[in-house]
Amino acid sequence: MPLKSASASVRPEGYLPRTVDTLVERYLRIFGAVEITGTKWCGKTWTALEHAASVSYVDASLALAKDDPAAMLLGEKPHVIDEWQLAPALWDTVRHEVDRTRGLRGAWILTGSSTPLPAGGENGSDLPSHSGAGRIGRIRMHPMSLQESGDSLGSVSLSGLFQGEFEASQVQTNAATLVNLACRGGWPEAIDLEAEDAQLIAREYLRMLRTESVPRHGKDPETARRLLFSLARTLGQAATYRTLIADMADRSAEDEGITEKTLASYLDLLRRLYLLEELPGWAPPARSPKRTAVKPKRYLTDPSLAVAALAMSPEALMNDWQTFGMVFENLVVRDLSVYARALECASDIPLRYYRDDSGLEADVVVELADGRWAAFEVKTSEARAAEGVASLRRLREKIAGNKLARTRPPEFMAVITGVSEYARKVEEGLYVIPITALGA
Repeated sequence: MPLKSASASVRPEGYLPRTVDTLVERYLRIFGAVEITGTKWCGKTWTALEHAASVSYVDASLALAKDDPAAMLLGEKPHVIDEWQLAPALWDTVRHEVDRTRGLRGAWILTGSSTPLPAGGENGSDLPSHSGAGRIGRIRMHPMSLQESGDSLGSVSLSGLFQGEFEASQVQTNAATLVNLACRGGWPEAIDLEAEDAQLIAREYLRMLRTESVPRHGKDPETARRLLFSLARTLGQAATYRTLIADMADRSAEDEGITEKTLASYLDLLRRLYLLEELPGWAPPARSPKRTAVKPKRYLTDPSLAVAALAMSPEALMNDWQTFGMVFENLVVRDLSVYARALECASDIPLRYYRDDSGLEADVVVELADGRWAAFEVKTSEARAAEGVASLRRLREKIAGNKLARTRPPEFMAVITGVSEYARKVEEGLYVIPITALGA
């Protein structure tokens, strides 16, 4: 059986600390088992091994894992079960083992790059029968943020801002650097590569998705390719199904096109593969129906994938600053996702966005489980920071200015900038922060 124990040391050499490490340690103290989920190649296995004493690789012993799931649980604890979703019965096996011992903590770490899906045409009877709530803690992992890859000073902490802490700082960022960071992406194996070389990793990721993952779930690779292009072309927009379908139309084909039901199934697959990031709408009252009525904004899990889907190069992005603006916003959303999920009071849906009928908006709203919130505007350069500041002021006045509405004011607001030099305080509770100064 492919199991490595502590005597052979499973900890990876050259491990780069991740923001999620603290969360993994906390969950191991609370839950009997912990699941680390996220897109392929984002570093889940290495992070799991950093906190483990032994490991079983399900893909290397799949027949055994399906015939005798309990065999994958053997080993010194904490024990990693890598790519557990390949044998979905492992979930219930782990859950039952946690139930068997009262007070069991930190026994297993499960990693997975997709949620289990029933095979095409099957009824899904092999899926886990229980969510594992209370037994298995779930942690979402993303590709590396700029702070994790060493490209952000991290002098301004998101956690600190929620505590009223801020210190002005100076960073050096130019357009070419930002473009290269977006094209390179946050893949651990790419952070020391040139942007052009790193794009090969992003393109290979999309190729594997189309040729392996998509067909495995009974979907068409060409339809998936067209959908990814449409998503990349409409990054950060609340595109309707009709817009996406129009983008995907094969006008040379003589078929009836893609239905909304078909599109929904492809979007669901991309979510389950952790490739698609959706930001739901936000409204101040926690019970507002607008939270579910507003269409979500969509991003890809890493900006490099958007560049690859659009078949662009760093040079092409430098010459198309409008497209780079969307790619840059995707980068900011990735980093805010990493930092927000690390907050001690993070909510289940840490990132949302605000847009009302008048056109007033905030690109990102970070909302905590206790109701505190902060609003962000994203601008590619310092030259547009004043525009973002003005928009955030209008948002604060509209939402919190009416005392009779009793709406909680934001803890703070910030314009996240690209080509910018200074992290500065504009006024009380309102900041301008270069993305290369932001951290957890």
